Amino acid sequence: MKTDPDANTVTHPEGQGQYPESRPVSVETVPASSSWTKAEPAPLMEAVVEKANMARAYRRVVANKGAPGADGMPVDQLADHLKQYWPTLRERLLAGEYHPSPVRAVEIPKPKGGIRQLGIPTVSDRLIQQALLQVLTPLFDPTFSASSYGYRPRRSARQAVSAMKTHVTVGHRWVVDLDLKAFFDRVNHDLLMARVARRVRDKRVLRLIRRYLEAGCSRMAWPRHAGRVRPRADR
Repeated sequence: MKTDPDANTVTHPEGQGQYPESRPVSVETVPASSSWTKAEPAPLMEAVVEKANMARAYRRVVANKGAPGADGMPVDQLADHLKQYWPTLRERLLAGEYHPSPVRAVEIPKPKGGIRQLGIPTVSDRLIQQALLQVLTPLFDPTFSASSYGYRPRRSARQAVSAMKTHVTVGHRWVVDLDLKAFFDRVNHDLLMARVARRVRDKRVLRLIRRYLEAGCSRMAWPRHAGRVRPRADR
């Protein structure tokens, strides 16, 4: 996990529901060549932490359920956690000082053999990520290909199948299937952030996105209260 040069510790406990005293935070570099064309009206972080946006993000995270992250906190404890820590968490986000927790590394078998590694964020980080997604989607989704149907609002696999039927009807017969191996493991963060910075001006949001990209993984065992499933630490 990347840390600020003047930080005294490797981890940043505010991402786990514990908050250290305020300290200076360095700014990760965003390439100067970034274009601000058609970018969002600054500031964007205020829109992320706005009450209605956070409430919508909370409902989505709770509905999705999911396993605990590295801190072992389950979704059903999120409400109580926010009652105690949300004012400080909000302050950290607005100040650009929030540092995400490492994701919990989980390995699952692939249907055709091999292992797929997944990273499970903490519930608190899933809430912040969802809030970011809701604010960023209107900025980026209109720029995506009309032929893209995956993980987009008001688009579905059924629409993709319908489009394929249209291609067959007009006489197209070839299908090209390809995949970029380990793309998210190897994508160049500087290039990715330069593209994001073309539409996002708020440097706090840019820093937060980069920190999520570089948060790293934790393979530590969970606390005993984490739930019925307790993966063991690597040996």
